[in-house]
Amino acid sequence: MSNTDPRALIAREPMHRRQIIAIAVATALNALDGFDVLSISFAAPGISKEWGIDRAALGLVLSMELIGMGIGALILGAMADRIGRRPTILACLVVMASGMFLASTAQNLTVLSAFRLFTGLGIGGMLAATNAIVAECSNARRRNLSVAIMAGGYPMGAIVGGSIAAFLLGTTGRWQSVFEFGAIITAAFIPLVLWLVPETIAFLLHKRPAGALEKINRTMVRQGRAALSELPPRDEEPRRFSFGEFFAPGIASVTVLLIVAYFAHMMTFYFLVKWIPKIVVDMGFPPASAGGVLVWANVGGASGSIVLSLLTQKIGVRPLVIGAMICGAAAVTMFGQGFTTLASLSIMACIGGFFTNAATAGLYAVIAQSFPASLRAGGTGLVIGVGRAGAALGPITAGLLFAGGSSLALVAFVMACGTLVGGIALAMVRYGENAIA
Repeated sequence: MSNTDPRALIAREPMHRRQIIAIAVATALNALDGFDVLSISFAAPGISKEWGIDRAALGLVLSMELIGMGIGALILGAMADRIGRRPTILACLVVMASGMFLASTAQNLTVLSAFRLFTGLGIGGMLAATNAIVAECSNARRRNLSVAIMAGGYPMGAIVGGSIAAFLLGTTGRWQSVFEFGAIITAAFIPLVLWLVPETIAFLLHKRPAGALEKINRTMVRQGRAALSELPPRDEEPRRFSFGEFFAPGIASVTVLLIVAYFAHMMTFYFLVKWIPKIVVDMGFPPASAGGVLVWANVGGASGSIVLSLLTQKIGVRPLVIGAMICGAAAVTMFGQGFTTLASLSIMACIGGFFTNAATAGLYAVIAQSFPASLRAGGTGLVIGVGRAGAALGPITAGLLFAGGSSLALVAFVMACGTLVGGIALAMVRYGENAIA
């Protein structure tokens, strides 16, 4: 038996394979998020053709799950700090699987929008909870790397899922098949989480629910560590959760600037990944080819996440993210500058995806290390929840600009300014004495 605080052991010791497995599952869950979010993008050309909707209306439906993600991150992210990371993830999977299936049954735009909003609730809560799990399962040396790898799961899900979606669209000719596949694969993750992802020790030590010592010892023994004879003393007395804690002295400016950075960057990021298929189809290419261009954007995104993950071992994550945001703004602007072949569009989409997703991956690492364990999932949820308004605003703004007659070049330039503003906001962050990062 040991009386050593297990959080200190986890922070300083090499990571056990069960910690790595939990992080791998969280990465796979983020990949699932990547497919679920972009499923509407792959289906959009078929929906637009079947229902005869214009670009402004399409921009709205493209944003509905992003609005849901914001609400879900706020509500379910805070719930993960109250009831646990693991039960929150399981609840989110049920919501996501149900929403994807229901979307495949929609008969009009209003009903489809409602089901996408519902799906987004689960996606938003999932992201907040998985971010907390990865940060708390990693040791101190590999934490930024682990969080960035987890974020890299998003484009990998879009690549693999997008390739399957392109195949399904080409084979069946039904946009509904994309959502049907999403519902099946989402439901399949429920037993995986039950089997491979325990509640985090950091959460159990902070909240101390019934049976906390037994649950902690079960995880400790499975990780090859000595069981505890008793729970270590509390760091602090438990208190009622309040969003006001994120705006207390020493952390308020960090919270606000992280929200601004995430909000502005998400406008650019989701303009790119949501509108690529429709832009390419409007150039005269078939939907399957348009989906292929989006897959290349996510190939770039996955590569960007990997490169940034490796660089965090040598360079601070915040300057890396700022640099990626500046380069991302330039790449998104260039995407709109008259490229008309599938090859050139794919290359520019790949470059844009590389920098914008690298910045996204790094932002999650910055957010995770900016809040203490007692507020980590809630803080992540707050930043993501409010920031997701930018994700929703991006496709809507682009749709209105297109509907108003703006050229692709102008729309791309306007939307690229978001990630540039995000980089400026992140550069202004100054951590106080009570902050982690």
